Amino acid sequence: MSTYKANLAIYNSLTGQKEKFTPLHDGFVGLYVCGPTVYSNVHLGNCRTFISFDVIYRYLTYLGYKVRYVRNITDVGHLVDDADQGEDKIAKKARLEKLEPMEIVQSYTVDFHKVLNQFNNIPPNIEPTATGHIIEQIEMVKAILDKGFAYESNGSVYFDVEKYNESHPYGELSGRKIEDLLSNTRDLDGQNEKRAPLDFALWKNASDEHLMKWPSPWGIGFPGWHLECSAMSTKYLGKQFDIHGGGMDLKFPHHECEIAQGTSANGESPVRYWMHGNMLTLNGKKMSKSTGNSILPEELFSGDNDFMEKAFDPMVVRFFMMQAHYRSTLDFTSEALLAAEKGYNKLMEALATLEKLEAKESSSVDVSSLVNSFYEAMSDDFNAPILVANLFEAVKFINSVKDNKATISKNDLALLQKEMNGFVTSVLGISAQQESSNDKLSPVMDLVLDLRQEARINKDWGTSDKIRDGLAAAGIVVKDGKDGSSWK
Repeated sequence: MSTYKANLAIYNSLTGQKEKFTPLHDGFVGLYVCGPTVYSNVHLGNCRTFISFDVIYRYLTYLGYKVRYVRNITDVGHLVDDADQGEDKIAKKARLEKLEPMEIVQSYTVDFHKVLNQFNNIPPNIEPTATGHIIEQIEMVKAILDKGFAYESNGSVYFDVEKYNESHPYGELSGRKIEDLLSNTRDLDGQNEKRAPLDFALWKNASDEHLMKWPSPWGIGFPGWHLECSAMSTKYLGKQFDIHGGGMDLKFPHHECEIAQGTSANGESPVRYWMHGNMLTLNGKKMSKSTGNSILPEELFSGDNDFMEKAFDPMVVRFFMMQAHYRSTLDFTSEALLAAEKGYNKLMEALATLEKLEAKESSSVDVSSLVNSFYEAMSDDFNAPILVANLFEAVKFINSVKDNKATISKNDLALLQKEMNGFVTSVLGISAQQESSNDKLSPVMDLVLDLRQEARINKDWGTSDKIRDGLAAAGIVVKDGKDGSSWK
């Protein structure tokens, strides 16, 4: 195990290269991942990020590290358009739905947990909320002010980017130069509160109409979006910790601002290894609600969407996400998911077969090399697609042993059983599909739709409509198309 630990390399977004992983404290890993802003149903792109870091967390644990995994819930301070001006995303949704902001937070937090549970994600060790850490955020603002890297303006507090850049390279994570950022900055309403356009809010003064606000040394207000992650990661992981993860879209400005805040408040860069997951596309195009090219996880699981041929089990979708490296884009198509479903079934059948194999005197394949290839793939920046390819090499061997075309010794059989199950279930988080109520209902519905089709052929519209209406009353919708009838 120590050899595999020693070989672990991580692509560090801060340096732009793979680096040997050396934790701050031997045997322990501090991991922070930016969680959701809970104002809507969690979308598939976010799920991919959380699944990617779930696999990373699982592998670090599998290697024997004691991992403290912290993932926040953003329930205040994230303004529309990720800006310093405008309305809080949660408050806006509460106003539109005529609900309390915390009703919105609770509803979508429950949805978030439900979806990730369906994907078999392990919950983080700590899941702090922004509203639960207002005091810590105020204290961090005080520290940044004391160090001279922030200023108060009309009851708000802003981070002084140009002052910080005199001694620290603002833009080091995203590769942006401050001169270019300044030249591309446009004037916004409320910008007159700032000394410079690049400055960002640490604390915002709240109007009387603002729903979510707290007392502070600078007046009634609310924290800036970037501040919460700095305050909570510092509280639970320390002034400097090992790994900070999130989606690539957070690299600038959110993570860039986190570095500036942590460095200013604590005197050292907060994170040693920055990791960023890439985006999803749907049928070759960017997923977007505004263009209609988007799909929610539940729509994928139920089949209630216009993009996929059928419903897909969460485990099949999770397995499909392992087909691309976390730093690469992944395109969701019906054809790709159907292929993944076949691969998933083949892998799970091989695991079942592996448990029944009979050992011989010797092995016809070097099983230890096969197992080493599992570790080598994951220790190379958590390369799940290479791991999957290597697992299928093992599947070929398992099937050969089953067909008496190869042999495996007792010790090798025990090793392969342990590591195959370990990497599939413990590392990748892939488990057997849960038999759904649809699976049990399908043969019954096939019979009912056949009877309805016979009635339609005989022009017995009364019976046909009675079947359709009766099913609708039971929550089953029948659709008639040129290729016959379908149900959901």
